[in-house]
Amino acid sequence: MTTAADAWVRRFHPSRDPRWRLACFAHAGGAASTYHRLSARLGPSVEVLSMQYPGRHDRRADPFLTDVRSMADQAHRALLSRTGPQQRPLALFGHSMGATVAFEVALRMEAEGLSPTHLFVSGRRAPSTYRDERVRLRDDNGLVDEIIELGGTQPEVLADEALRQMILPVVRNDYTAIETYRCLPGAVLRRTPVTALVGDSDPKATLDEVRTWADHTRAAFALRVFEDSGHFYLDDREDEVVDLVTGTLRADRAVPAS
Repeated sequence: MTTAADAWVRRFHPSRDPRWRLACFAHAGGAASTYHRLSARLGPSVEVLSMQYPGRHDRRADPFLTDVRSMADQAHRALLSRTGPQQRPLALFGHSMGATVAFEVALRMEAEGLSPTHLFVSGRRAPSTYRDERVRLRDDNGLVDEIIELGGTQPEVLADEALRQMILPVVRNDYTAIETYRCLPGAVLRRTPVTALVGDSDPKATLDEVRTWADHTRAAFALRVFEDSGHFYLDDREDEVVDLVTGTLRADRAVPAS
């Protein structure tokens, strides 16, 4: 029988005895495979649980989720079996839209008394900051322009009409989810430390917008800025991200969430 965890969680490099587990959430239009390389780099001490949103890759037949809270609800349920007292400490990492999904998952975990050991939010402004963005309403060419401007997808991929027809519905759905998201008043983590990562020239997140993540946790907050980097800084700064994640997890009190 297929479980929620089976549908959502991809373990590209399973580890027999990891010290930590890191659930990773992709950007708008992204999939679990986004973190394949990072999974290899972090293992075996950090086992990556890469989250597969419905409507893409091997979940192409599953209906899209059109709002962030539904994504977080389902992802949270999928992770429940991996956050019990006998499990390894679980941290969360999300990039762009995935940062907001990871934050909402962390809120749900804290509400259940299963606090993540750490939350890494990447390439995304804080939930309480707001921009009136309407990329979701553009035509297909306008959506392609947005994807190319941000980088992360090769232009020749988008020039292939068959691939465009596969990619654009996913991207439009996810932009709808993140652009219509509104942070609820009082959405603050009580026990989960937060580290924010951002490229200094990211058009989707100014440094002031990213610093505002500090208002969303009562635990420790840290900011890491990658110079001369844009929205998809991770592609070029992977070594530094690996060092930051592993160093942060070692510094945290490695206590299972309970």
